[in-house]
Amino acid sequence: MAIIPTRQQAEDLLYQYNQEEFHRLHGRTVAGVMQWFAAKHDCGNEDYWYAVGMLHDIDFEQFPDEHCVKGETILRSAGIDEGLIRSAMSHGWGMTEGKYEPEQTMEKILFAVDELTGLIWAYALMRPEKNTAGMVVKSLKKKFKDKKFAAGCSRDTIRLGAERLGWELDELFNEAIQAMQSLEN
Repeated sequence: MAIIPTRQQAEDLLYQYNQEEFHRLHGRTVAGVMQWFAAKHDCGNEDYWYAVGMLHDIDFEQFPDEHCVKGETILRSAGIDEGLIRSAMSHGWGMTEGKYEPEQTMEKILFAVDELTGLIWAYALMRPEKNTAGMVVKSLKKKFKDKKFAAGCSRDTIRLGAERLGWELDELFNEAIQAMQSLEN
């Protein structure tokens, strides 16, 4: 029988394959952001969205060159539900050798916010408060346009994610900022 992991099981599994705090923090951040979006788009399934967010980069630290391919193998060997595997690995579509195109709303949101959370976090760390409190879309857009700032965060993926959702960038930025602010409260 396939497993839908609890929050703790998902975190334990991520931590088993990721020792660096940076990768663990990213997993927790994306999981929390996904939970926030679930409350708006799929109420009652917040724990599922949380697990998808927590496990999406399970393979990145150990297997960066096989990202979203090894992740599928790791999750399948842990007995994780195939739907959850598909959703978690869909965030790498077009960027890795992963085979799953984001189709469901949850998958499209994960695709859009994975890179965006990195950009928002980088911007938060350079602010005097070192958090997202008071962050506004206009300021984030300036950082987004500066290709040298958080250069590892793919602007093309963020744009494509917004487009696939049918959202303007401003809407995606606003929603993601709110989601990240909710993690700090």
